[in-house]
Amino acid sequence: MKIIIRIMAIAQKEWIHIYRDIRSLILALITPAFLVLIFGYALNMDVKNVAFIIYDQDKTPTSRQFSEIFMHSEYLTCKGYVTKYNDIDSAIDSGKAVAALIIPYNFTENVKSGQSVHLQLIVDASDSMSATIASAYFNAIVSQYNIAWMQEHLNRAGFGSIQIPVNIESRVWYNEELQSKNFVVPGIIVIVLAIISALITSLAISREWERGTMESLITTPVRSWEVIAGKLIPYIFIGMFDVVITYVVGYFVFNIPVRGSFTELLLVSILFLIGTCTFGLVISSATRIQVLSIQVAMIATYLPTILLSGFIFPIKNMPIILQAITYIIPARYMIALIKGIALKGLAASLLTTQIIFMTVFACIMIIIGIKKINLRYAG
Repeated sequence: MKIIIRIMAIAQKEWIHIYRDIRSLILALITPAFLVLIFGYALNMDVKNVAFIIYDQDKTPTSRQFSEIFMHSEYLTCKGYVTKYNDIDSAIDSGKAVAALIIPYNFTENVKSGQSVHLQLIVDASDSMSATIASAYFNAIVSQYNIAWMQEHLNRAGFGSIQIPVNIESRVWYNEELQSKNFVVPGIIVIVLAIISALITSLAISREWERGTMESLITTPVRSWEVIAGKLIPYIFIGMFDVVITYVVGYFVFNIPVRGSFTELLLVSILFLIGTCTFGLVISSATRIQVLSIQVAMIATYLPTILLSGFIFPIKNMPIILQAITYIIPARYMIALIKGIALKGLAASLLTTQIIFMTVFACIMIIIGIKKINLRYAG
């Protein structure tokens, strides 16, 4: 009973600190939703409206008709025709177009005689991902044209419809429209929560040292783990508010589905917040200076969380040593959990590996925190 009283007393004391620093509190409550909105709209990885130009050397009705099939795609945007090669260079160099389709002189003659026609596609690969996707768009359209052309000539010759020996019927699960926001926004929510939770708790202990109240705390019978528990309680509540508000923004603004249990999503979010908030307390107790705590928290959470969580870059493509480091990044597991529960509708029991790793991370942080806030030997 006395333990609970001491923990609640520390939690109440921390609430008073947070309440008095009203600007930081507003920042902690509003910033997550604002960041999710900004990054959710900015980080759109869909490649649409690929600007391209056409250099039609043949200049016949057939070549014109062929070039028009590229203008009916929602993924391609024709910026017009050019009349010489130099115009292609200037268009791509100036950014007017990222691709140029060149139709050769003998296009109509070869098509009508049944000979192969070799088109040339020039793509600006300074953005390799967009260039690869743009090339795929053109190849897909040309493949459809070839099938339609062969079908038409077989029908004229009386051979019936064309039979394709191997065909694949794709069915896309969980993200039927292949929209990048469906995997970008959940990742952003996790990253924002990781950064904000570590940031706001990074002041909790260092504030005590700077104001000289830690010495008073040392003289009390309170234990180190009770300090950790008491200081975590208010920040967990703030973090849960951020969790709910960011999920609400993701659901109502970006139409991110929540197919699984929202309760399970909240429970794993609490586990995630315990780990990240305790990490902030560890930083705070190690530095003992508020400005330094904020700087360390930003450096220790921002870049590792974005680069090594698998949010942008696939972990399997990283060097072995970086893959090993990703195991200590809690956002790696939380991103897998939020995608599994929200997008795939999985039960949390099917994601026990991620939950175990997050639990281990939280336990390790708590142990380190208790060691760092060892009140008996503090100072």
